[in-house]
Amino acid sequence: MAEEDFPYGEKMKLLDIVGRLSEFDEEDPVYAAEPTIYAAEPWTEDSDAMVLPQQDGVLVPPEAAKEGLAYFLEINLAIEITEALVASQKEKPSISAICERVIYYATYDA
Repeated sequence: MAEEDFPYGEKMKLLDIVGRLSEFDEEDPVYAAEPTIYAAEPWTEDSDAMVLPQQDGVLVPPEAAKEGLAYFLEINLAIEITEALVASQKEKPSISAICERVIYYATYDA
């Protein structure tokens, strides 16, 4: 996997996934299904997480379940939340602040 590739299926911290949302490629054929973030609860920026495609009839894909991860949020929603937060601020918020907002959305608004 090249350094600039989005980390599909790679377990990492939720903060790191949020920090790499700009690398997501909607045209990647690997993700014909809805790419979704799965994360360990309770959700914090240090939660283990990974991005996998949603599977019909399965809330959590086996790869994520094996790691103890739960459904968190679709990638497209995380990107929309991030873009809206950045657009609403005079200065670009920190990745930690962006991650906090995405967690808030996943917890209370999703």
